[in-house]
Amino acid sequence: MNIEDPKVPGGARNRFARMHDEIRTRICLLDYAPGMRLSEETLAAEFGVSRTPLRRVLGRLEDEGLLNSMHGVGTFVTDVDIAQLAQTYRLRLELAELLGTLDPVPPSIDLLEEFRTLSARSKALIASPDPRHFAQLNMDYFLTLLKLTANEPLRTISERLYFQTTRIWLKSVFASRIDLHDEVVIFDREIDDVLLAVEMNDLHAATLIQRAHISMSFVRMTGPKDPV
Repeated sequence: MNIEDPKVPGGARNRFARMHDEIRTRICLLDYAPGMRLSEETLAAEFGVSRTPLRRVLGRLEDEGLLNSMHGVGTFVTDVDIAQLAQTYRLRLELAELLGTLDPVPPSIDLLEEFRTLSARSKALIASPDPRHFAQLNMDYFLTLLKLTANEPLRTISERLYFQTTRIWLKSVFASRIDLHDEVVIFDREIDDVLLAVEMNDLHAATLIQRAHISMSFVRMTGPKDPV
């Protein structure tokens, strides 16, 4: 992620990004559960920084909808509700296709290898499904897909919307609204299809496949389990 804060000197931007991405990952993997109060003192000590740069990171995460700061009370992890984020999902659908058409980046050998590694990880999960490992794989897959475009505004908006919604899936697994093994199998098919399209340098097809799977995932989490 190429995250920059104008208040942070150039030499400190990497540290800002590392703190931001680590805390965001903990929130999205539910290591920091919805409603949990974050301790500035504890986090500052862990990352070896003063509270000032940490507060900038927390402020960015609040802007992204992952935290809520209450004056005099503390900073809390926000909750997620699929009904409230339905419009966000619909916007993600429209943006997904654009990843393959706006400033597309021809896949390099290294990027192809990243997709193949993701496919191998997915197949390993079929044999031994784990919700946390799957959620991490899903995040890594999404961030790899972002490399298909050089359009920075599109990457920034898509990334922000993804991380606003990604916890919904993990909460749905823990609430037994969707079946973990079934989700892993479906995801594995998605990666294989996207990998094939990327190997053919058909980035539009790759992002159309991802768009379709975003739509179907939303339906599985909100619709009836059995077909009518």
